[in-house]
Amino acid sequence: MAAVVERVFSGVQPTGNLHLGNYLGAIKRFVELQKTHDCIYCVVDLHAITVWQDPEELRRHIREVTAAFIACGIDPKAHIVFNQSQVSGHAELAWIFNCVARMGWLNRMTQFKEKAGKDRENASVGLFAYPDLMAADILLYRATHVPVGEDQKQHLELTRDIAMKFNNDFSASIAANGHADGYFPLTEPLIAGPATRVMSLRDGAKKMSKSDPSDFSRINLTDDADAIATKVRRAKTDPEPLPSEEEGLKGRPEADNLVGIFAALADSSKSAVLADYGNAQFSTFKGALVDLAVAKLGPIGAEMQRLMGDLSAIDAILADGAGRARVIADETIRQVKDIVGLVRS
Repeated sequence: MAAVVERVFSGVQPTGNLHLGNYLGAIKRFVELQKTHDCIYCVVDLHAITVWQDPEELRRHIREVTAAFIACGIDPKAHIVFNQSQVSGHAELAWIFNCVARMGWLNRMTQFKEKAGKDRENASVGLFAYPDLMAADILLYRATHVPVGEDQKQHLELTRDIAMKFNNDFSASIAANGHADGYFPLTEPLIAGPATRVMSLRDGAKKMSKSDPSDFSRINLTDDADAIATKVRRAKTDPEPLPSEEEGLKGRPEADNLVGIFAALADSSKSAVLADYGNAQFSTFKGALVDLAVAKLGPIGAEMQRLMGDLSAIDAILADGAGRARVIADETIRQVKDIVGLVRS
């Protein structure tokens, strides 16, 4: 295997209305990982345009995700923060991977089936092939680790399949170019802790989503203290008090969701939360959850608002990050072109 620096890569789509699920399922984890890893965090705007985006809204959302990264505690000087479209290597490597990946692999991707729905013939080619772009995002930096939730495991498996097939298909050329044991690493998942899959506050069987017509289904990162409090208090529950053991959450999706949210915000566990609030009425528990959520999320929303008031500063962060990312990406593209047999100047 060619010399590989241990590195984390992950990205967030700029599709607007970042919410508690995005924070607990991804961004909070990003903040923690930067203490122990070399990290690259990307606003994946090329993924966003697999479905049509209003250009003005897309620009605003790219900057808003960047503001969220910084407000949540990601350090853009110690690590790399940029938007994907500023580094052309993502698209170049994605095309090469389009020629490595097999149609059958992409046909098995469940997220395409979910997003395209019944009208698959009318879906964009980009929506079908975007797992190849996701693999390119990761392997362009030869990332060794990716933080993933349950809904992204399949895509990471595809990334590993593409890396293995590339290494196998071009094994002789890889060796001839000085990489004796393969070129791309087999990226490993970093599985997050509690509440990695945050559910709707109105329906514990549905994932928290910006597309839900009810704003009360989610806590937006830009919500103020009053909005957070109202949404938590109005969150759907059931008539029974909280159980004292985690086993008692089975079959109670709304209770399980709120306990999981509390645990993740408190850097605790569901069992520890239930040790404190078991047998309590939901009114008592929700009051404590309001206090915790406001304390944790309120400062993030305020800082995002401040950062969005200075777009030139956000753009400077993205430009600096893109320049640093490009140094790594360009070297990968040069080596991949030599391995594949493309002539370059």
